Amino acid sequence: MSQPAIIVRNLDHYFGQGQLQKQVLYDINLEINSGEITIMTGPSGSGKTTLLTLVGGLRSAQSGSLQVLGQELYGANAQQLTHARRHHGYIFQAHNLHSSLTALQNVRMGLELHPDISTVEMQTRSAEMLKEVGLGDRANYYPDDLSGGQKQRVAIARALVSHPKIVLADEPTAALDSKSGRDVVNLMQTLAQEQGCTILLVTHDNRILDIADRLVDMEDGRLTSNTTTTMSVT
Repeated sequence: MSQPAIIVRNLDHYFGQGQLQKQVLYDINLEINSGEITIMTGPSGSGKTTLLTLVGGLRSAQSGSLQVLGQELYGANAQQLTHARRHHGYIFQAHNLHSSLTALQNVRMGLELHPDISTVEMQTRSAEMLKEVGLGDRANYYPDDLSGGQKQRVAIARALVSHPKIVLADEPTAALDSKSGRDVVNLMQTLAQEQGCTILLVTHDNRILDIADRLVDMEDGRLTSNTTTTMSVT
């Protein structure tokens, strides 16, 4: 059996220094298998996004062990974290598109960390990815000319164009209406299954829990439940 994509052991995390130091994660232990869709829920301020950014190599792990795709991120330096991030795709609530770039150019940014890919191939793969998310005819549109759901589709295309092994999504449906939100997570699910990547998704949106293979709940910086789903959640 292959090693889990993400292994977290005895992970604590703190913000601030000295008397202002505040603990935000407490003894996190979690395993996520390759190809699994894991949804993390919990109140605002419970530590979900902090854990997501640690897994994504956007912050350094301060204690315990955090292995992502076999690489230990506890004690990793900036260069090692940058290297780890090359295997990840990121989708955020505020799609984070560059308003001065077209949809195609925004998607291409997902390939900028990959110096082995030629400019021509970048263009081709970006255009194909936009077609896969249903926006082939919007390649030359700027974000201001796209709807909220279309912007999030561009963000998904940007996250998946490099065929990442892990996709990290932070509230990807929060700014969308019910139908657009459902379309977005269905698209993530389909494309991730086609590419065989692992998804870790943070959400408050109970309407999308049914796509999860695993549900993880957090409260006050602690995991309160960790459940493998065997049927749709209602």
